[in-house]
Amino acid sequence: MFDNPTVFFLLAMLLSTWLGRRTTILVALFWVCLQAGIGWYGVERVNARLGWDIRYFLVLGSVVVLIQCYRHLLRYLRAGAGNRVAEAGMPLPEGPFSQAEVSRYARHLFLREIGGPGQQKLKAAKVLVVGAGGLGSPVLLYLAGAGLGEIGVIDDDLVELPNLQRQIIHTDAGIGTPKVFSAEAAMKALNPFVEIRPYQRRLDENVAEALIADYDLVLDGTDNFDTRYLVNRVCARLGKPLISGAMTQWEGQLSLWDPAQGGPCYECVFPERPAPGMVPSCAGAGVVAPLPGVIGAMMALEAVKHITGAGEGLMGRLMIHDALYAETRMIRVKKRKGCPACGG
Repeated sequence: MFDNPTVFFLLAMLLSTWLGRRTTILVALFWVCLQAGIGWYGVERVNARLGWDIRYFLVLGSVVVLIQCYRHLLRYLRAGAGNRVAEAGMPLPEGPFSQAEVSRYARHLFLREIGGPGQQKLKAAKVLVVGAGGLGSPVLLYLAGAGLGEIGVIDDDLVELPNLQRQIIHTDAGIGTPKVFSAEAAMKALNPFVEIRPYQRRLDENVAEALIADYDLVLDGTDNFDTRYLVNRVCARLGKPLISGAMTQWEGQLSLWDPAQGGPCYECVFPERPAPGMVPSCAGAGVVAPLPGVIGAMMALEAVKHITGAGEGLMGRLMIHDALYAETRMIRVKKRKGCPACGG
């Protein structure tokens, strides 16, 4: 084999069909040097000149070639898996994935905890987001990007210039536009396969129960306690899970409230709303620009986990994030006996 140049060229051509060009050149040089040395001097003379057995060189070179072959084989298999996913057309509850959807959600499809069944659940899910401001902005964008089937968003505000420091779903050109329509345009631009239901109004007692009843999961990112307690009570009464986030200045918190599954509700942990002025709003106390992105992204992540059943959610735990000192703490929370919202 070492003395036959035809074998060498055939092997090099075979490797070049699926190994990289650089690897093929290295293999070729290895075989040329080996053949020239052995063919010219003979094995014994080569060993004598080197001072060690040529077989060690053969073993070393063979290991290098095997490692390169293994690396390229993995790349080939991964590429093949990607093509198979792209051609699979996995069925969803409402029909098959389109080719564009399969490509769009490929990174989810590769995740063992989500995969095809999890993406089916995401597309079939109906989620209501209360508030299209600081927290609502990243929540809405990530839920749209993740492929949620139907996203409702309710907010009565208009886009204002001070919003743009942190409310990344809105743009300068959208100043004066209702936030729900500005958010709808951004989500549709990101993912045209998602159905958006904008509600330009304040969530109050008159519409809260009928609206929330239409959705599977609620995410509350509002900045006033009246709405926060209202959403919690309605969700507890209807048995709907609620992911609630809050923030001010450098600190944020979030949790999953789901008394229907044995967890506490928001009012179990915070039975009384703070006195006026005790918890200043973002407008009064300020908030660092990326903080809503951090907490809002975590809220969206908890929603994806809850819908797909991946990992462990935040039910029974309150997460507090201190961005100023880069600290995150978890506090265990329990149902409160006699809670007026969920009954404890």
